[in-house]
Amino acid sequence: MQGVEIANVDTAQMRRAGKELLSLALMDARNHSLRWAAAFESAPVGAAPLQWELGRLGWFQEYWIARNVQRQRGERCDATRPKLASILPEADALFESPGAAPMADLQTIRQYLVDSLETTLELLEGAAEDDDALYFYRLALLREDACVERFAVLAQTLGFDTGLRAPLATRPVRPPLLFPATRLSLGSAPGGFVPDREKWAHEVALPEFEIDSQAVTWAQYGEFVEDGGYDERRHWSEAGWAWVQGSEQGQGRRTPRFVDQMRQGVLQQRFGRLVRVPLAQPAMHVSWFEADAWCRWAGRRLPGEAEWEAAALQGATRGFRWGDVREWTAGTLRPYPGAPSAASPGQAEEAGTEPRRVLRGAAFVTRGRLRHEKARDAGLPAFDEGFCGFRSCAA
Repeated sequence: MQGVEIANVDTAQMRRAGKELLSLALMDARNHSLRWAAAFESAPVGAAPLQWELGRLGWFQEYWIARNVQRQRGERCDATRPKLASILPEADALFESPGAAPMADLQTIRQYLVDSLETTLELLEGAAEDDDALYFYRLALLREDACVERFAVLAQTLGFDTGLRAPLATRPVRPPLLFPATRLSLGSAPGGFVPDREKWAHEVALPEFEIDSQAVTWAQYGEFVEDGGYDERRHWSEAGWAWVQGSEQGQGRRTPRFVDQMRQGVLQQRFGRLVRVPLAQPAMHVSWFEADAWCRWAGRRLPGEAEWEAAALQGATRGFRWGDVREWTAGTLRPYPGAPSAASPGQAEEAGTEPRRVLRGAAFVTRGRLRHEKARDAGLPAFDEGFCGFRSCAA
């Protein structure tokens, strides 16, 4: 792997990574997390969730690898079996659930991250080269990579300048792409590490559809704002109209989150700095409600999950571009047919009964090892703190 940028190894390869590649990637991920820890030293008082997330990375890795006597069984392990003691005696109290104990100091967290990784790498060296034995190492790696995006979202919400910038593409708007009717294998097949949300591959029939070749830009979104889109009830779903009027936020909404101005250009707060955003960049920090309203106004619709995935897999050579912002789809997050009835060890999702909308693609802050055409993320329809945008389909 000498000379390879380990952070940008493609996701398909990373999900099947052997011990050597995993070892390099785990070190890279932990070094990246430690750089965030250094940035947190100047974080505002409200940044405690950042520190908790950081400490939980070490806890999660240690809990499922070093402390798990059945780690070699992978997904077949008994997740209820008692775990061994932690190298940090109070780790469970500090990091198993948020707010359960006083926040650990940053120096303790940093040392825990260093020590827990050292143990992980020692155990990895003696592990077998098969999917079961490497399951928790792959899971811990991809989870740590995913946490980087949560760090960035929290920093953006707090207005904390991390030095991170948003190098979004400024491509000219290209015509939509037309895809013929086809059959698609939606989801992922067994082999390597497969996130629960992608289990399992199943065939779906897709009629002919037209989809934007790229995410909706600020110039396109600005037309909706200028046309009074936030004042017209007919563009919004019932829940979306209640949201935009302020029933959940305590104030009305007239632009996407963090935007200070949308006339004569876009001024948006990014990591505590007011930035003039090029109109050719994708609109960002847009909720599902806003994406849906824009589509109604434009006489279009949000793509279905299968349409988005088919376009991403088949349209790269035709100009289908993704990866600057996560993209809302029309779908509500549900298990695929044939999905396991119970969560795999280490993959249990947070509790919540409110339906979440599916996000596809990746954002500029998403690490290269997580960029995958089949990856599924999700958020509540009001979620606009994330680096989210959208594209549309012909109605």
